[in-house]
Amino acid sequence: MGQLNYSPETGVVITGAASGIGRECALALAEVGRPVACWDLDAAGAESTAAEARERFAVATHAVGVDVTESERFPALVAEARAALGTLGGLVHAAGVTGTGLLDELDEARWDAVLNVNLRAYPQLVRALLTDLRAHPGSAVVGIASINAIQGNLSAPAYGASKAGLLGVSRSMADYLAKDGIRVNSVCPGYVRTPMLLPAIEAEPEVGVHFAHFAMLDRMAEPREVATAVRFLLSDDASFITAEELVVDGGAIRAQR
Repeated sequence: MGQLNYSPETGVVITGAASGIGRECALALAEVGRPVACWDLDAAGAESTAAEARERFAVATHAVGVDVTESERFPALVAEARAALGTLGGLVHAAGVTGTGLLDELDEARWDAVLNVNLRAYPQLVRALLTDLRAHPGSAVVGIASINAIQGNLSAPAYGASKAGLLGVSRSMADYLAKDGIRVNSVCPGYVRTPMLLPAIEAEPEVGVHFAHFAMLDRMAEPREVATAVRFLLSDDASFITAEELVVDGGAIRAQR
């Protein structure tokens, strides 16, 4: 049997890296020596994550403010990241918006705003990185989906559609890129204590109790608990895992509640 000859030191592009799950993904990867490119609409937040990764883990970093709906920028930004990090062998698409609202409130503008960030940008990012991913054995991609991709949520039809679509396009890309040895997987978090949810929880503590109750473990996840699952899927420890969805929800979708 031949050697796998993986390259775990290759750089990883992380979208949504300014806060929450994206930020923790960048730090978790830097912790094991992976150079990280931190992309986010919040340029200052992206630079803050990159600076922490550099200072704590002595890895090469790249930070940029980018709206992921502007896919025409991706080739130039990939070139910048490659120059800064040396190599690129991974992607985490963690950028996302919730766009909550009931069906009768769902106009086309809201639908497009959610789908363009959460779903449309994802294959375009992979496409922009294809040359780099193909050049390095062990390259892998992870998209951050949600348990809302699996179960229904009356208050987030656009969000659920975008995350279900992310699972579908991930499987399609995994099939197409398997011949190149590139793995594509998804992570489906449950309720996570991210900056997106914390204001509601701090304003009304019972909201946090409500979210925690959905999980068998009776608590919400911390962003790092999702990030370490992402790190695993990007590592050679997951070398025979592709086209899969790893649910990180404390048992929420299996709970009888």
